[in-house]
Amino acid sequence: MDVHRIDRAQARRIAIRAQLLADPRPADLLTVVRQLTLVQIDPTAAVAPSADLVCWSRLGPSYQPAQMREALERGRTLFEHQAMVRPMDDLGLFLAAMAASPGHERHREWLRANDSFRRDVLDLLGRSGPLLSRDIPDTSVVPWPSSGWTNNRNVTQMLEFLVLRGEVAIAGRQGRQRLWDVAERVYPADVPVVELEQARLLRNERRLRALGIARAKAVVVPGEPAEVGAAGEPAIIEGVAGEWRVDPAALGQPFTGRTALLSPFDRLVHDRVRLADLFEYEYVLEMYKPRANRRWGYFALPILHGDRLVGKVDATAERRRGTLTVHAIHEDVPFSPEVTRAVHEELHDLASWLSLTVGGLR
Repeated sequence: MDVHRIDRAQARRIAIRAQLLADPRPADLLTVVRQLTLVQIDPTAAVAPSADLVCWSRLGPSYQPAQMREALERGRTLFEHQAMVRPMDDLGLFLAAMAASPGHERHREWLRANDSFRRDVLDLLGRSGPLLSRDIPDTSVVPWPSSGWTNNRNVTQMLEFLVLRGEVAIAGRQGRQRLWDVAERVYPADVPVVELEQARLLRNERRLRALGIARAKAVVVPGEPAEVGAAGEPAIIEGVAGEWRVDPAALGQPFTGRTALLSPFDRLVHDRVRLADLFEYEYVLEMYKPRANRRWGYFALPILHGDRLVGKVDATAERRRGTLTVHAIHEDVPFSPEVTRAVHEELHDLASWLSLTVGGLR
């Protein structure tokens, strides 16, 4: 197979278009999640919850958080699994892995020791679900051992394992708290199970289609992998070491860029190594740093303009005051009047979507 040779600008445009951040905008939420394959859930809402911010960046003001709740809790076109919202169409790609879970012997031993506890949870959910974890009694025989925050949190740990095993599913949320139910009341019946190795290959292909261009092998990170194996076709990016994999359907496509404010958990910026390779852009989520050590802000939003990431916006949604307060706009490159105007328009659009007004913008 011939190796595709492309420059950085082409690679960036492939990545942006694959992530639905070019014009024209996608039509609806399900189209977005099917193409992205996942939207990460994170409770931080300094501006807006990340999953909602990701969808707004694609759909604009036509997206409302109630659409996500409807799709997850009533329409069941989406499902939540391991802090990711995924299309229900992809459930069959996870069922074989669920059947083999958990993979660690220590975890299997704990489940074996607490089989009566497991059955108690499933029986209660079958009779009374969906329930919050606090409404489920702890009948464990052996407590969950941990040196971290999960120590002796037996109900939560059991539920997490049962979700991984496909016996329990997340039926919805009450505020930020998950509602748990037996899987057969959440997942469709008779979903074909894709064999484990075939599912891995298909997920690699889906991931490459969502990313456009990616490494065959990448740094292991928690959650969704960043690598795509042998999916797609080989490519070399001018000025970047090593070989990449590219979605052949993404090559040679027209590109019309736009301006977008991104969540720090957006898939375009999530893989920091790929981010530096393609965009030559530095980003660190600084919410875990002391205030004095932050360069860009607690929850700085990367700024996409055309095919470049050009800066960061440090902003906070102050809902009691009714303002989206802009603390700073950090320019990685000097902004032209056009870029400044486009960023200001995006901030006003974001504030309007949040039912706020913009404060602090100069």
